[in-house]
Amino acid sequence: MTTLWPRIEPLLPRVQKPARYIGLEDGMVVPDHGAHKVSWAVMYPDTYEIGLPNQGIQILCEVLNERDDAVAERAYTPWPDMASQLRSCNVPLFTLETHRAVGDFDVIGFNLAAELVYTNVLESLDLAGVPLRQQDRVDTDPIVVVGGHASFNPEPMADFVDVVALGDGEELVGDISQVLQGWKRSGKPSGSRQRVLRELAQIQGCYIPSLYDVTYEGDHIAAIEPKFSDVPEVVYKRTVADLADWPYPKNQLVPLSEVVHDRLNVEVFRGCTRGCRFCQAGMITRPVRERPAEQVSSLISNGLRRTGYDEVTLTSLSTADFSGIESVVAAAIADPLTCGDTTISLPSLRVDAFTVGLADKVSNARRSGLTFAPEAGTWRMRQIINKLILDEDLYGAVESAYSQGWKRMKLYFLTGLPSEMDEDTTAIADLAANCVEIGKSHNKKASVTVSLGGFVPKAHTPFQWFGQNSAEELSRKIGLVREATRRNPRVNLKWHDAKASVVEGLVSRGDRRLGRVIEHVWRHGGVFQEWGEHFNLDLWHDAMAANGLSMDFYVTRHRREDEILPWQHIHAGLHSDFLWQDWQDSLAGHGIPDCRWTPCYDCGACTEYGVEHVVASPVPPAGGSQGTGQDIAAVQAVDGANWVPVTLGSGPS
Repeated sequence: MTTLWPRIEPLLPRVQKPARYIGLEDGMVVPDHGAHKVSWAVMYPDTYEIGLPNQGIQILCEVLNERDDAVAERAYTPWPDMASQLRSCNVPLFTLETHRAVGDFDVIGFNLAAELVYTNVLESLDLAGVPLRQQDRVDTDPIVVVGGHASFNPEPMADFVDVVALGDGEELVGDISQVLQGWKRSGKPSGSRQRVLRELAQIQGCYIPSLYDVTYEGDHIAAIEPKFSDVPEVVYKRTVADLADWPYPKNQLVPLSEVVHDRLNVEVFRGCTRGCRFCQAGMITRPVRERPAEQVSSLISNGLRRTGYDEVTLTSLSTADFSGIESVVAAAIADPLTCGDTTISLPSLRVDAFTVGLADKVSNARRSGLTFAPEAGTWRMRQIINKLILDEDLYGAVESAYSQGWKRMKLYFLTGLPSEMDEDTTAIADLAANCVEIGKSHNKKASVTVSLGGFVPKAHTPFQWFGQNSAEELSRKIGLVREATRRNPRVNLKWHDAKASVVEGLVSRGDRRLGRVIEHVWRHGGVFQEWGEHFNLDLWHDAMAANGLSMDFYVTRHRREDEILPWQHIHAGLHSDFLWQDWQDSLAGHGIPDCRWTPCYDCGACTEYGVEHVVASPVPPAGGSQGTGQDIAAVQAVDGANWVPVTLGSGPS
């Protein structure tokens, strides 16, 4: 492989943001390629400024480059101006570390963080000169791998990918590399590609779509069956049991140009057992696995010193639930390098876990905005979605924040939830107005931004059977909130395009027949569909019509309990009967508390994977509505900064 830089450099003055394509970030590693090393082009199928901060890409590149049998470089989908230049000048898609052709790598690995990037995967493969469909690839073509949350229903992309990597990737990419290194050493004899895919199918977490037949009866799936006896009927996700073994990224990249989330990012834990029924991430990443508080503090301190950042984001699905949160924040603020001038960002805050003590700790740092996620406007709706926080919980968190000097905050809500009525929708504006009044008692300039999204049911959640609201209905509900918030100048409303939510719903629960639709949209110019200026609903309607498929069948229709769902053979950790019962509990308005502090619900996440919830302290998080911790069956106590495995009940409650 040789560098394409001499052919790329003349193109840079012709594009809007040439810095997207040069690399050279602080912390970038130029790997040492070798004849028998498996080369990975790890791709984020979006622009550089969106993909660069992605922790998954940086972690996998570091893990692979530390191995003796692999190397990894990064690539991103070029913006249309650069894509046009590459095609007109016959220059293939390239990596950033050495500017080598992506098509010359052994593996192209895509992180699918959201469904609307699917057409960008096709765009990237085409620019790389790789056949779009897996059936057209030969032994010398790269193995195309996808992973990430949006790959847990991989069926719409089944025609285009060779391997789906399900779950945590740190161990999985090593196992894949070992198999492919053996193939590479053998010289990749003619016709051996299918044999290698059969071998990869034996690795837990590897799903090979081409090794399964899907049959239909009318519009519905009749069966999903492996083609060979050695191919598993059900593919189980991969779970890393101990995050302490994987302290990555050690060298977070510092870009030369502006990117989103341009700050130090440190992961504090994975998984979530709060049980929010709309949240796919919370379902598929179980069980909870915390990093030791000492390791988190070390990652922060070392990261600040190496990068020069003065802002740290502590990432997880519910950061305030991290049992070591106050000590970690205090240590970060006291870091002598920043002289107490560190900004601590706590995304994904649970209002019932945001305490006065935490507010006091964070208030010693430079304040940025806070984001809380009530999700629904009424207690009735929050019981249905299992977001078990009272209005008083929200107001208490808001009071804590404003009293410590915050002037603004964001509240995140969903509309289009199951059984939602108009009074539930307009109550969103009432909650926001009440929060403003609380803030004004501390600061006359207090304000609240309401971020409103249309609910999209996702695979592997209790709401996977729910018929999504139409674009028209979502737009009507957004209009209700717009009208209700106009009366308050201190409430600023932002909302997600309802039309884009419908397309997200189409592909998030689609089957293999949607592969033709995705390709049709791409061939008619449908790239960067997650960007408002490029999104085009008409393209999707035209593609569905051209392939004789119904939007209503895939989006707004309720599913039956006995229906074979497209992802039925993908096991994300939760029993199907648990999810169905939780769906029935939702319809009955019943919530269930966090299982970290109550007896086990037998969802399957721990029992089938042999991995217990791991927290840094046996004491449950503060807050009024998620249990007292008195039902914990056993706690293995060790030093306070180290992990404490928590064993929760052995059977259903």
